[in-house]
Amino acid sequence: MSIRPYRDIERRASRRVYVGDVPVGDGAPISVQTMTNTLTSDATATIKQIEACAEAGADIVRVSCPDQDSTAAMKEIVKQSPVPIVADIHFHYRRAIEAAEAGAACLRINPGNIGKAEKVREVVQAARDHGCSMRIGVNAGSLERHLLEKYGEPCPDAMVESAMEHARILEDNDFHDFKISVKASDVFLAVAAYQGLAEATDYPLHLGITEAGGFRIGTVKSSIGMGMLLWSGIGDTIRVSLSSDPLDEVKVGFDMLKSLNLRHRGVNVISCPSCARQQFDVIETVQALEERLAHITTPMTLSVIGCVVNGPGEARETDLGLTGGGKDVHQVYVAGLPHHRLRDKNVVDHLVEMVEKKAEEIEAARRDEASEAPDDAKPAKSVAAAS
Repeated sequence: MSIRPYRDIERRASRRVYVGDVPVGDGAPISVQTMTNTLTSDATATIKQIEACAEAGADIVRVSCPDQDSTAAMKEIVKQSPVPIVADIHFHYRRAIEAAEAGAACLRINPGNIGKAEKVREVVQAARDHGCSMRIGVNAGSLERHLLEKYGEPCPDAMVESAMEHARILEDNDFHDFKISVKASDVFLAVAAYQGLAEATDYPLHLGITEAGGFRIGTVKSSIGMGMLLWSGIGDTIRVSLSSDPLDEVKVGFDMLKSLNLRHRGVNVISCPSCARQQFDVIETVQALEERLAHITTPMTLSVIGCVVNGPGEARETDLGLTGGGKDVHQVYVAGLPHHRLRDKNVVDHLVEMVEKKAEEIEAARRDEASEAPDDAKPAKSVAAAS
């Protein structure tokens, strides 16, 4: 029996579109998105939230544009935003045109919902004139009436059919710069719909388990559904939908990609759950480290293990490691090898200092490598490729 290499994920082949300067599909790094929950008409509050999300690593941020006051604020929002902005449009075609004119990088819109063919043509022309891509966003909770009558209830076939109907409208207008999502709050429904859509088309796919719930249950549901799809190679950009701070969505998204070895940003802390064998307070130490290391964006691994049973083995596989050694003296590892011993009272401060130093070394090496590369070999600058 032939077994696939256990760490290999063969990503689905897809077209590439751009959201601003962020590539989506065709092997590009899987981008992480979130959505603001401020009033878009309050440009100051919205910009502040976007900046915080970008600082946390968000590649793309979506803002809702339900009214003219919102699209009027878009010009300033786009101007101040450090990342590309997606305008969330539902029914009114004029909002889509206004958002495109204001500089939105992408329009989230279902063309079949905005009325007559000439309105669709006007939106497509605005997107084309202003360099906007689009996202067709199918949701199990808002399927078209004729599909509900045909299938009797939201189901994977109905969602895929809805997506393809909207796609054909754009294709009939000779517009192909779009990605597609087929979201549901039911994990099984969403996964089956994405699997069907992945077979039906080669457009890039935006993954999400919509209305997943609060931070804990929403993270679990999203990780199960999106993790299954990502593991099978499906998905080009993701948004974790949580009833929580948008920053949480970004952090969970990166942790999900990090867990699947699809993308790395910041410190991956590998720690034990703690037990009676622990030689220091693992839980308290890890909580403090996660807070103190949140500013580090350089990818690296840090193991924090409370005893010598699994500690040395985990440390062999990480950049830096700490293992409880007994009598308040513990072993620190560098590049998998024992390096020096450490007393309890210095654990967090000492590890933070080591991680920061290691990050500086990695970044310096990257800069040296980049400066030595010929100009034609240097990658184009983009947010998605930066982490």
